[in-house]
Amino acid sequence: MLPKFTYVRPDKLNDTVKHLGTPGAAVHAGGTDLLGCLREGILDVDKLVSLSALPDLYGIRENAEGGLTIGALNTITQVSESEPVRKKYPGLAQGASEVASPQLRNQGTIGGNLCQKPRCWYYRGEFRCLRKGGDTCYALAGEHQFHAIFGHDRICLITHPSDTAPPLIAFGAKVRTIGPDGKRRIPVEHLHVLPAENAQAETVLKPAEVITHIELPRPPKNLHSAYRKVRARRSWDFALAGAAFALEMEGDRVKNGRVVLSGAAPVPWRSQAVEEVLRGRQLNDATIGEAAQAVLEGAEPLPGNSYKLDLFKGVMQEELQAIRNAVI
Repeated sequence: MLPKFTYVRPDKLNDTVKHLGTPGAAVHAGGTDLLGCLREGILDVDKLVSLSALPDLYGIRENAEGGLTIGALNTITQVSESEPVRKKYPGLAQGASEVASPQLRNQGTIGGNLCQKPRCWYYRGEFRCLRKGGDTCYALAGEHQFHAIFGHDRICLITHPSDTAPPLIAFGAKVRTIGPDGKRRIPVEHLHVLPAENAQAETVLKPAEVITHIELPRPPKNLHSAYRKVRARRSWDFALAGAAFALEMEGDRVKNGRVVLSGAAPVPWRSQAVEEVLRGRQLNDATIGEAAQAVLEGAEPLPGNSYKLDLFKGVMQEELQAIRNAVI
């Protein structure tokens, strides 16, 4: 059952921030995650502040740098089907198309997709786990087959659920925000918080601060991007293992690039070990084999999720081979 709350729909950003600054206020965009959190008692909310009357938060347009600016209220479907996104940033279009089901993509927003709450069944269940203010991560000794193998430090085993954050990090995107302290720009790579830094926070957003836009820089020439997601079922499920690639190529040689994993860690996990293997190297069988091995560097699987090691190796090998075939 939903709790009782008031609902406001301001038409100015400054008024939105003021409303969000009141006790018990929460932001409402698409609502696909929010309503579930309210029903499950994860959030204690007295007032919902809708963003839907803020026209500047919609639209996908070219920016001054030759990249794209995406309003935070654009739906996941709008992002996945946008011709400029498909043309300049195909890895982002692929990631958006892999989010949940068509119905949820039609309702959920890209801003909300970046700010989702964890999907851990202990967090979503009737457990006062560490992330909800308790003192225990129940997944450590419990059911953890879908949980993190990187970055958890045996503190909290959630995996970040977003399929758009990894490609946005791979492209070097930033978010624009507004809050009580004014406006700022935050690289998406620095938006999310590891458990060792704060086990009760998912993002660095301050109280009453909201994402208004996502800014993508102009892609370099010969940039090849892709997003691969492995899941138990074709629809609805979150990633068991996945990866976003943005590789700047010179012929069959990788000049530079980024590789960001999904389904791997409490935050989108940038695999710098893979990037170092690829940088300046010909994308041949030997390099691909080294990269597939390097993706496991730093992994700390638990007994129930060690199968993810093979999944990530397979994803790395198959997708790098596909990129190589595309450039030959």
